[in-house]
Amino acid sequence: MDSMHQEVVVGSSGAMLLGVMGDPIRHSKSPVMHNAALKALGIPGSYVPLHIKPEGLEGAVQAFRSLGFRGANVTIPHKVEVMKYLDMIDEGAAKVGAVNTIVNDNGVLTGFNTDGIGYVRSLKEEACSDLSHKHIVVLGAGGAARGIIHALTHEKPGLISVINRTESKAKKLAEEWCSLADIRGLAETEAKEAVASADVLINTTSVGMHPYIEDIPLPEEWIPEGIVVSDLIYNPLTTKLLQRSEEKGCTVHGGLGMFVNQGAFAFEYWTGQAAPVEIMKQTVLGSF
Repeated sequence: MDSMHQEVVVGSSGAMLLGVMGDPIRHSKSPVMHNAALKALGIPGSYVPLHIKPEGLEGAVQAFRSLGFRGANVTIPHKVEVMKYLDMIDEGAAKVGAVNTIVNDNGVLTGFNTDGIGYVRSLKEEACSDLSHKHIVVLGAGGAARGIIHALTHEKPGLISVINRTESKAKKLAEEWCSLADIRGLAETEAKEAVASADVLINTTSVGMHPYIEDIPLPEEWIPEGIVVSDLIYNPLTTKLLQRSEEKGCTVHGGLGMFVNQGAFAFEYWTGQAAPVEIMKQTVLGSF
C-alpha cells in the first residue's frame, strides 16, 4: 500500500472512521462485527451506526465526506437512493442499481455492491450447492433484492420469479434483466401459485426483522414442504419464516452468512487487508 493511500486509510486523526447508514439502524450488528475486525488486525479506528432518515440522506453523504470517513455500509432503505450523491459507481453496482458499500479516497466517493456475491456464496456453502435449473422465488424487489437477483442470474437458474407489493417494480426488474436469465415479475396476487412450485424461496424484505419478530412475509401454509427457504434477515438469527419452514422439513438458510461475507468484502475495500472472517462471524454470534 503506498504512503498516500495509507494516509487516506488512517486519516489525519490517526484513526479510521467507518459507519453504517440506515433507517432503522439500532438493530444493526455491523458496528460490533467491524470493530472486532479492526481490533483483530490492529487497525486504529471505529465503526459507528448512523441513523439517517430518507430526507437527510444527501446531507449525511456530504457530512461523511467532510468528516473524513474512510468508508460506510448502506442498508435499508438507502441502497438505491444513495447512488445519486456519489462521485463514482463501480461497474457491478451500476448493473445492480444499488450500493451497499462506499469508499472515500481523498474526498472521491465510490459506491460498490457486495450483497449479491456475499449472499450467493453463503447460500451455496450452507444450503444449496447447485442452483442451476431451480425455480427461485424472490420476495421483494428493493436494493437488496437487486444485488441478489443479479448474482443469481449467473447460476443458470431455470426460472426466477420476483414478487413485489408494487407489481410494476417487479415487472420492470424482470424486463431489465430478461437477457441474463428467465425472470418474471409478479404481483402479490400471483404469489401463492409461484411459491407452490418453488425449489428455493428467498425473503429479501424486512418483514420479520427485530423488533417485529412475529411477522412473516407470506402465509405459512403456502410454504411447500422440503424446499430451500432463505431469509436475508440475521436479527433474529432464525426468523418466524425460517421456524415455520423448518417445521415443514425445509432446508433453512438465515442471513448471517451473507451478512458476514458482504461485510468481509467491504472491509477489504476499506483497509486493503484480508478480513478476519471467522472472528467477524463469531463476534456477531456472540452478540445476540
